[in-house]
Amino acid sequence: MKKSNIGKMLILFMLAAIMFSMNGCGAKPQQKTVSDSTELDSPLVIRLEGGDWGFPSPFAHYSRGPGMSKMRLIYDSLLEKGEKGLIPWLAKEWTISPDGREYTFVLNSGVKWHDGELLTAEDVKFSFEYFTKHPPVSNSLLIDGKPFIDKIEVIDECQVKITVNEPNATLLDRLGIVRIIPEHIWKDIEDPKKAIDLVKLVGCGPYTLTDYNQEQGTYRFQAFEDYWGPKVRVDVIEFIPVSDQVLAFEKAEIDLLDVPADLMDRYKNNEEYKILKSPAFWGYRLLFNMEKKPELSDVNTRKAIAHAIDVDELIEKVARGAAVPASPGYLPIDHIWHNPDVTKYEFDIEKAKELLNNKSLSLTLLISDDQKEARIAELLKINFAKAGINLEVRTVDMKTRDSQVKEQNYELALIGHGGWGQDADCLREVYGVTVARDASPVSNVIPGYSNPQINELCQKQLSELDEQKRKSMILDLQKLISDEIPLLPLYNTVEYMVYKPEKYDGWVHVFDHHAVTHNKLSYLEREK
Repeated sequence: MKKSNIGKMLILFMLAAIMFSMNGCGAKPQQKTVSDSTELDSPLVIRLEGGDWGFPSPFAHYSRGPGMSKMRLIYDSLLEKGEKGLIPWLAKEWTISPDGREYTFVLNSGVKWHDGELLTAEDVKFSFEYFTKHPPVSNSLLIDGKPFIDKIEVIDECQVKITVNEPNATLLDRLGIVRIIPEHIWKDIEDPKKAIDLVKLVGCGPYTLTDYNQEQGTYRFQAFEDYWGPKVRVDVIEFIPVSDQVLAFEKAEIDLLDVPADLMDRYKNNEEYKILKSPAFWGYRLLFNMEKKPELSDVNTRKAIAHAIDVDELIEKVARGAAVPASPGYLPIDHIWHNPDVTKYEFDIEKAKELLNNKSLSLTLLISDDQKEARIAELLKINFAKAGINLEVRTVDMKTRDSQVKEQNYELALIGHGGWGQDADCLREVYGVTVARDASPVSNVIPGYSNPQINELCQKQLSELDEQKRKSMILDLQKLISDEIPLLPLYNTVEYMVYKPEKYDGWVHVFDHHAVTHNKLSYLEREK
């Protein structure tokens, strides 16, 4: 072959390579992989306590945090939650129109799906439209049970504009956390809940699922070598069943321990370990069903119940000191908009009797088969009896309890959950009468309760775009709620996580959540 022909072929090859790299939204950035890493002699495998939380697609995981977080390892969103607030993710930047009705997102380039296809703006548009027809388990696209998106437009190959029906203080968060799914996988799937197939579990997140055993509650996530985003630090994440978490941690079977308070001294002054304290964003609340038990419609009855509960005793004997009293205004002490000046209810049996006019009251309490809930119920029963309240306890498994709470099939219900650090609009979702039931076991209308002043303020804060004005409304709302106590928060846990930094030291909390293992930033390289 002549030299001139060789030169021409080389030039053509280089041009083809350049054109290939320009696919997607502009030039593809340098690929970040784990396979090319020379920093580690062997793959870094992190093992965590397991349990079945469902198939981690957007449509088939269980609706609590462990199920949601596993799904989010596979599927990315336009924005992510960082240590101080929302941060760019699939969208590298965004703008909001002055009237608050148009949200334009500019996508990162070169983002690959796990099957090698490139993510496009059409995938983003498809995801929002598909979720409207087929609501996912974690659905942020409804307010009061109604969709708020008017239309979605693809401006160009890397820009999407979403127009909403009216301004709303929560919409950037709601739009930003929607998981993006590939159109070429889901466009022909009519019943996504039945798509329980690893082949269809294609996202663009940092991990792929390589093994799942529902019966054993085991998962194995493998780092995606062509991940577009921050460098993946943990090669493999495994969730495995353990009978004794402390023993499993000390035998190095798992790498992170939710350490009981009475065992803290074992790790506290040992350089081999590090201890992380979580914010108080997980807690227990007591639900009142005023339709099934009309006596609970009387605010004095609810206040009597509040005075008959020794929260300090619950914290000492159940949480073993690792908790703080919950706020009767709902938002916990670590929430950025917590109001410390709400009405509080000290433990006072005589006051409880006075509020009940020394009349007896019989109630049935629904709990799950969790040992801590059983202990809480036992302590409540003892003190209630002193106040003249006869408490019958009905125990079912956790999924049944959550289902019965959702169906409002209870008189009193005890439920523990996370999410107490989320946007303060959760007050509207919990206390507002127009809230529709959704897939979550912890977001329900309070049966038989309505307060016009609370309802009005719940709606006003939602449309207030001035942050300081909205915060003032939220503070007022907490005070009103604490006066009425339509439900009774008990305590919020303060968890301590212990680990060996020599093995891995990347654990981090995001601004609104309590569990470092639920946060994908814990497994990725962070900006310095």
